[in-house]
Amino acid sequence: MREHDVFSADGTRIRLWRTDADGPDVLLSPGLGVVPEVWPELSSARVHSWYHRGTMESDRPADPRRIELDDHVADALAVLDDGEVERCVVMGWSMGVTVAAELALRYPDRVSGLMLVAGAPGDTFASVLGLPGVPVELRRLIGVSGATALKAAGPLLDAVLHRVPVPDVGGPLTGSLKRYLKHDWRWYFTLALALGRAPRLDLTGVTCPTTVLAGRYDLLASPDGVVGPVSGLPQARVRMLPNTHLLPLEDPQVVVEELELLLDRADAVRRAVDEDVEGPLTSRSRPRA
Repeated sequence: MREHDVFSADGTRIRLWRTDADGPDVLLSPGLGVVPEVWPELSSARVHSWYHRGTMESDRPADPRRIELDDHVADALAVLDDGEVERCVVMGWSMGVTVAAELALRYPDRVSGLMLVAGAPGDTFASVLGLPGVPVELRRLIGVSGATALKAAGPLLDAVLHRVPVPDVGGPLTGSLKRYLKHDWRWYFTLALALGRAPRLDLTGVTCPTTVLAGRYDLLASPDGVVGPVSGLPQARVRMLPNTHLLPLEDPQVVVEELELLLDRADAVRRAVDEDVEGPLTSRSRPRA
């Protein structure tokens, strides 16, 4: 995996990371502040991703208000352009689902397939605590209030979490957890509140092959909030799994298998379109008998 810097549309320096595989290009819209090691190894794909504004090695924007959905989409485009990727499958996890879905709606020519994992496309806080009988309005109130309280407690969280000893469990997850705990937590929840308040997206305009993975026991992204927005899409494939919000960590093989299937579906659509375009041209070029 390699990392380097790019500059987004507003001039903010963004640190991207990219794998060295020779397979098809895939853009990963990550969970907020998540490091690459928590995502399953996708050896068959060349994965492009980035660290959110002000997290890890990415700079905060000069204008602290530039942390809305539009800004995250601009960062995603900067990553694609840097990798000279014209069109690819895009997958998102958690709050990254909102960015991935908005990218597919706004730039359909750049997105050949869409994979949404354990996340609702917009209005994120309305999907927390998806227990039977809990109204959406109450879920949203709980989500926003909780994130606001954690933002206010940011300095205390820094004082505690930055000093928490992380046991060596082997593999890359130990270092990843150490990095994650070092976040500036006030800024982290500032980002969460800004992105989480983006309105629910209407996905009826999405025409590319789409896959949705939802965790039955996910208390941060309830199954109804994850699955509902894609229920009317003609090319949507939905899987409900016995997992929590950490689905990519709990069931990585399913994520890998579903991504490979989505890549095949997207390629089949591309080939069908190419044949449809080339067929009439070929017939026109034939001389008359």
